[in-house]
Amino acid sequence: MTKTILLCDCLGSQSVDRDRIEAATGLPCSKVHRFLCGEEIGAAGAAMQAGDVIVACAQERATFHALAEQLGTPEPACIDIRDRAGWSDQATDAGPKQAALMAEALLPLPAPRVMDVVSEGTCLLIGSADVALPAAERLSGTLAVTCLLTDAADPPETRAFDVIHGTVRGAQGALGQFRVTLDGLRQVVAGGRGALSMSDPRDGARSDCDLIVDLSGSAPLFPAHEKREGYLRADPGRPDAVSRVVFDAAQMVGTFEQPLYVRVEPALCAHSRAEQTGCTRCLDACPTGAIVPSGDHVTIDPAICAGCGACSSLCPSGAVSYDAPPVDSVFRRLATLAQTYRDAGGAAPRLLVVDADFGAEMIALLARHGTGLPADVIPFEMPALNAFGHAEALGALAAGFADVSLLLAPRTERPTAEHEAALACAIAGPDALKLLDVTDPDALRGALGAAPGVTHAPALPLGTRRQITRLAAKTLTDADTIPLPDAAPYGAVLVDTDACTLCLSCVSLCPSGALGDNPDLPQLLFQEDACLQCGLCANICPEDAITLEPRLNLTDTALTQVVLNEEEPFACVECGALFGVKSTIEKITEKLAGKHSMFAKPEAARMIQMCDTCRIDAQYHSKDNPFAAGERPRVRTTADYYTDRKDH
Repeated sequence: MTKTILLCDCLGSQSVDRDRIEAATGLPCSKVHRFLCGEEIGAAGAAMQAGDVIVACAQERATFHALAEQLGTPEPACIDIRDRAGWSDQATDAGPKQAALMAEALLPLPAPRVMDVVSEGTCLLIGSADVALPAAERLSGTLAVTCLLTDAADPPETRAFDVIHGTVRGAQGALGQFRVTLDGLRQVVAGGRGALSMSDPRDGARSDCDLIVDLSGSAPLFPAHEKREGYLRADPGRPDAVSRVVFDAAQMVGTFEQPLYVRVEPALCAHSRAEQTGCTRCLDACPTGAIVPSGDHVTIDPAICAGCGACSSLCPSGAVSYDAPPVDSVFRRLATLAQTYRDAGGAAPRLLVVDADFGAEMIALLARHGTGLPADVIPFEMPALNAFGHAEALGALAAGFADVSLLLAPRTERPTAEHEAALACAIAGPDALKLLDVTDPDALRGALGAAPGVTHAPALPLGTRRQITRLAAKTLTDADTIPLPDAAPYGAVLVDTDACTLCLSCVSLCPSGALGDNPDLPQLLFQEDACLQCGLCANICPEDAITLEPRLNLTDTALTQVVLNEEEPFACVECGALFGVKSTIEKITEKLAGKHSMFAKPEAARMIQMCDTCRIDAQYHSKDNPFAAGERPRVRTTADYYTDRKDH
């Protein structure tokens, strides 16, 4: 069934370009209504009953969804083109942007993967008696509360909830699966007459609970505690904050859907090999501690992961990738926005990356009370700002955006954003990815700066993040090799040929196959495009002959294997077959022949200079052959044992 787009100019406050939207989306559009959510609500209802509709207004989503429920029709998709495009002092030029926003919103995106998290309502409430006991009383009707008092107050006589004394040694887990370790645990002794008494203190006790309400006012139990599902914390000196936390805790009973924010491919991970540590980028950046080493790779606890996206941006191999939505869908959105904007008559769009909360609110405030966004600035909403890294910025520039800006939110992990911006700027110029740190909507427009032009032919961002980075760099610059900052995931391996013995330890550990060997000759080969700069080769090299050089080589040599070091092979003294490294065999012969007890005799020393086959053959035919054991004895049978008995 064909969809229809319902348009409205919001009481004449915006200009809506019907023709461009229709051409960009390929869908029929209604006439431009004036008051679709009010006086003309009947027209919206008639369109819903006639078929599928898309409402070009997100601000009154609740109104249109309520109407659909009343009529018994599917809820329409609601797309904002007013705050993001129509409400602007350049509204008459906003047609291309409106068309681009509508086309992007209509892209089919995969539904996010989720897992079920079950909370049965067991709650550990921590705090002093004056704050914790009233909160426990309020929650006891909904949750199974255990109140951990942090002071020496006597327990109340109520049995509506449990009361304990003790201190928290540590805590782990998330909603539905918290595990808290307590020292000095004292529990109420249920029995006797008079005031309640407490048991003797016990260390190392464990409490399993579904959620934690922390009203202690002390240090949080978890890093990035605001991102930990099920851990609710409030300042005990602020009654309003305590009431809000108590209200939220009462709602956390039942089965909840937890998004699976990232996807992990262990085989691609360059964390470690042979107990040698390599890449730790995601481990260092994860604010919640959801990422932990697991052998040669890392694992991510989906219950703890808050979906900040830093690991996806920083991962050099693609072993960890953002999946809500998938990385490739981000590039498809970028390409659609840029292409549609140009097709609708625009020239050089600019991209403003924002989050769904702070950034969207800034745009809405600027639109309603200020000048609105410029007509050439297209807002791009990301569920996690740190999931927009250097590859996404370069892909946007290559697709045709004149510049890319990222509006930092108060809770954005700044180090990751700054690292990715520095990397993008090193590759494509000083303004490749601008970080905007403003909290005043009126200052946002000034922070965007002037509109530059586009000086290159657009390129479609296809492939992995590494491939897109390379394609974008070749599109945006004429340089052959670009020096990069430290910790960049692109670069070269440099080998000190005087120190290298061609032991090839580095080859066996290289997780990406960037380092290789030649089975026919003593050679160390290298393909720069595949190098992750994980450092495993440098860490394992017994001669410290390897160093790393962060850079982006855009020439074709980066795609082919080059020889980093090679030597003349040694010819077997028996058969002449080439094996090993000549210099190494000669050094071993010099150090061992006649100087070690095993190689004191000339014939034994000569075996050092033989290939594997000849060495085995010579050993087998030597006088002191360890394989010679004489004639094999006859196998004894049952008759032999009977004979032995008769003889005795």
